[in-house]
Amino acid sequence: MIDLRSDTVTQPSQGMREAMVSAPVGDDVYGEDPTVNRLEEMVAEMTGKERGLFVPTGTMGNQLCLKALTEPGDEVIVGKKSHIFNYETGAPGVLSGVQLHTVDDRGGALNSMEVEMAVREKAYYLPKTSVVAQEQTHNKEGGRIVDLTHLISIARFAKEVGVSAHLDGARIWNAVVEADVSVKKYAELFDTVSLSLSKGLGAPIGSVLVGSTTVVAKAHKFRKIWGGGWRQAGILAAAGIYALENNIERLKEDHKKARSFYERIKSIDGIQVGDAPQTNILIFRLGNLDVKEVARQAAKENVMISAAFKDALRVVFHMDVSLSQAEEAAGVLSAVVTKLKNMQPAS
Repeated sequence: MIDLRSDTVTQPSQGMREAMVSAPVGDDVYGEDPTVNRLEEMVAEMTGKERGLFVPTGTMGNQLCLKALTEPGDEVIVGKKSHIFNYETGAPGVLSGVQLHTVDDRGGALNSMEVEMAVREKAYYLPKTSVVAQEQTHNKEGGRIVDLTHLISIARFAKEVGVSAHLDGARIWNAVVEADVSVKKYAELFDTVSLSLSKGLGAPIGSVLVGSTTVVAKAHKFRKIWGGGWRQAGILAAAGIYALENNIERLKEDHKKARSFYERIKSIDGIQVGDAPQTNILIFRLGNLDVKEVARQAAKENVMISAAFKDALRVVFHMDVSLSQAEEAAGVLSAVVTKLKNMQPAS
């Protein structure tokens, strides 16, 4: 089976499994797990932040950052297509008592003018704007990399108006290797960053959030309140360490697979696709074909594609899919689309 639904489906490599088995562990609630401590210190150093905190998921990482930067009744500015707004189950309202103010983020970057207009005036009857949150890379925009210059302008504006800036760095490592910008360069612009280990880097679980000692201490407290007190979590942290030490540069291979797939489907009648992918994600449309039916037919041919969007399909390339399998999947998609188009009644 060629699974292109997400880069979250990767399996731990043999080397990663061996690192997990041999990891020294302790009780992290007491701060005594040496492998967790090492991971948190490692990511803090890589990003230039004071402290890191290991968490189970990217959603928890984002939500803990928002919790630490806000008070109930505050407002957070996010993109209309952002993961925080679309795929985190309304968590900001449930967990932090804050509301989201959405702005345009076509192409992945928050619209600067709309961000400026969204910041509330200071009046007791208005919610307080507390955070501006940007995503890097941008999932719903096909893994687009938000340009460093734009991030600098957004972060500078937030600082000028006294608003915190958060970066959802679920796939920041893809941006690091493709744009040749260090993770520290990205992270220094933001008060908090959530960085995933379980996508392209291949760890089975986990993200690390980073920020100041004060902010991360508050996040740590709420991680426990929300049921996230680790015990011997070093087994999982070891996978994250292995991923950071071995799997960052190889992300370029996934980008190559995505571009190869793109080149093979871009001229197929019935497939509507824009520019070549920058990283490991490609989103494409199918005219009047049923995207779910295309995904079902592809699955019958052992190619799994995400039909998560109502009018589009998404493919995501990762370490468990080879270049030849990416090319094979493109051939399967071509055959399925051609078959279904030929089955349509003549207009």
